[in-house]
Amino acid sequence: MLYNCLEKTTFMHESCGVFGVYASGINVAQTTFFALFALQHRGQESAGIAVADGDGIRLHTRMGLVSQAFTENDLALLKGHIAIGHNRYSTTGSSTVVNAQPVIARAGGLTIALAHNGNIINSRQLHDELENRGYRFHTGTDSEVIANLILASPGNNWQTRIEHAMHRLKGAYSLVILTEDSLIGVRDSFGVRPLCIGTIDNGWSIASESCALDHIGARFVREVAPGEIVVVDSHGVASFGKRDGRRALCIFEYIYFARPDSTIQGRLLYQAREAMGRALAYEYPVDADLVMGIPDSATAAGIAYANASGIPYCEGLLKNRYIGRTFIAPDQRLRELGVQLKFNPLSQVIAGKRLVVVDDSIVRGTTTPKIVSMLRKAGATEVHVRICAPPIRYPCFFGVDTAPRWQLIAARMNVPQIREHLDADSLGYLSLDGLVEAVDLPKNIFCLGCFTGEYPIPVQMEMDKLALESLPEEDLSEIQL
Repeated sequence: MLYNCLEKTTFMHESCGVFGVYASGINVAQTTFFALFALQHRGQESAGIAVADGDGIRLHTRMGLVSQAFTENDLALLKGHIAIGHNRYSTTGSSTVVNAQPVIARAGGLTIALAHNGNIINSRQLHDELENRGYRFHTGTDSEVIANLILASPGNNWQTRIEHAMHRLKGAYSLVILTEDSLIGVRDSFGVRPLCIGTIDNGWSIASESCALDHIGARFVREVAPGEIVVVDSHGVASFGKRDGRRALCIFEYIYFARPDSTIQGRLLYQAREAMGRALAYEYPVDADLVMGIPDSATAAGIAYANASGIPYCEGLLKNRYIGRTFIAPDQRLRELGVQLKFNPLSQVIAGKRLVVVDDSIVRGTTTPKIVSMLRKAGATEVHVRICAPPIRYPCFFGVDTAPRWQLIAARMNVPQIREHLDADSLGYLSLDGLVEAVDLPKNIFCLGCFTGEYPIPVQMEMDKLALESLPEEDLSEIQL
């Protein structure tokens, strides 16, 4: 298993990355491989690609990063003109190869492969219903529940089956689905997770983020609308089921999840993060000598804070970008070093200086105190912490692996208490209004549940990530259907 306990300073992990392509005349497996590279930030536990050639589906999944999950020989065996791919961070089901995606489902002579970004909050109910109807499950994921629900739904084509399934699903889902002869993209009616579509070499591609399209030479066309089903086959592209109503795009895509070179709702993420930094400088000015952003997610905000405040910017911490890329777990002595394995302070730069430290968010409050302590040991005389997100007081139930509420520091402490816990000289969280203004999109299109506790769908209890786990009957990591 990957050693990823230091991969995120916030302990607020991404959801997943999905990609699909329908194009004759290009190597769709290799194209998907490079698109998944661009989406690696959305999940580092496992990766997989499924390919169809009109007659059948081939699947390859493996634990690890994209570069670890595939060899050239693996890709050479994945022949066809349609492909989907997935990078996983587990939100439902444990981090094992049997839970890697895409998942395969078969019933009534039909076969589909499916890759999912999101979380289905009624998956236990649907799983038990389908199991009672004779559907078999090989994984502990809600993604397999979605796939089997589609197969179990009435209809004489994929569109009607999927539309029927969407009426039963509660939660967040951006999907790419592979049949033997078509590529399908689906986004839930709230549009919680991003999904976009582009053109490539007389074909079409669907991706979690626009940066994946850029990396493979595709041209961004538009976002998949909330509630929309996009079907790509030999007849071209068809769109079904766009829905008007309450929207709930996760605002953390702008704060942290998406890559800064992606565009969502017409807003470049890098520019949104710059605006967050400027807003922090306006809301929480302080006398200091240097500003630094925690790399890499808060770099843009840190630079913008420095420019707005007139305080010079510095790289106070250097990041080891490979610490999360090893299969070798550290021994206890190295484990106790904690964030020192990931960051190293530039002591000669920050010694004797008053620092403003900009970060994207604080979740549990376990890592930030270690960073503050590290900077003080490196000689910083003052450490003023500035956070691009408001206090996170509630967990996410829609595709992000946050801590349960009792572990969220802002649910247990007020801001002065958190400042004391961090041992910071001052602490400033960006206000909710300041965040929305920085993103520069209407407030009513976002899910702000982790800040306010007001979710787009009622959630009555903490959900068990492993609720669907059972002993797998077979290993589906290498299969041809």
